[in-house]
Amino acid sequence: MHANIGAHSMSIAAGFLASIGAAVLAFCATVGRISLFAASAVSHMFRPPFYGRELLAQIMQIGFFSLPVVGLTALFTGAALALQIYSGGARFSAESVVPSIVAIGMVRELGPVLGGLMVAGRVSSSIAAELGTMRVTEQIDALVTLSTNPMKYLVAPRILAATLAMPILVAVGDTIGIMGGYLVGTGRLGFNSSGYIKNTVDFLEIGDVTSGLAKAAVFGFIIALMGCYHGYNSGRGAQGVGRATINAVVSASVMILAANYALTEAFF
Repeated sequence: MHANIGAHSMSIAAGFLASIGAAVLAFCATVGRISLFAASAVSHMFRPPFYGRELLAQIMQIGFFSLPVVGLTALFTGAALALQIYSGGARFSAESVVPSIVAIGMVRELGPVLGGLMVAGRVSSSIAAELGTMRVTEQIDALVTLSTNPMKYLVAPRILAATLAMPILVAVGDTIGIMGGYLVGTGRLGFNSSGYIKNTVDFLEIGDVTSGLAKAAVFGFIIALMGCYHGYNSGRGAQGVGRATINAVVSASVMILAANYALTEAFF
């Protein structure tokens, strides 16, 4: 009887370890596929033919049309950040740090991360749905028939456009976020207008700005890569497209947060 119990326990443990091993192997296989997909996309960016019109269209779609959501997010984030820092600083008689902390917080962290997450929700899902629908309706196969490389025509312009557009988006968002803090600081918290601007300029360094813009470029690459990968490899049918859209947004968001920590560790 004890032997049977021991054998049963061993089989449960073996099954548990096997399930963990299968999950790890599946994760490693997915990482490998994404890495190969990214390498292929990057290599196609630097080899002719180049589709300039498609690139400009994607820059407009990804960058310009994302400005409202990024701008509103940055505006309310900067305003709320000013209120929070003033409330916390009042406990230590350090209310004067509001302008500098708002500027540094927006430029280093909140601007790139929140902007990246908002764009991921808008752009990754859009790219995945578009390419997934093209996969389901066999438009991607039709491109191959017409001697057009889908990676070069569909994937490379989107990834390059997102990588170029995100730093511009984040720069605009940072400016709007700092302006949100300025409006709250001068309108609600009693700061002098010129003093607020002087504190912001004096404490903000070039390294803070460049690190945030570098993060934005990496986030843009991740956003477009995840959208293209999941859409390009979408399953058949409406269910496959829906699953690809969800996976694109979730994976892009998680990778943005992970990359943010890695880049922060590297920069600071």
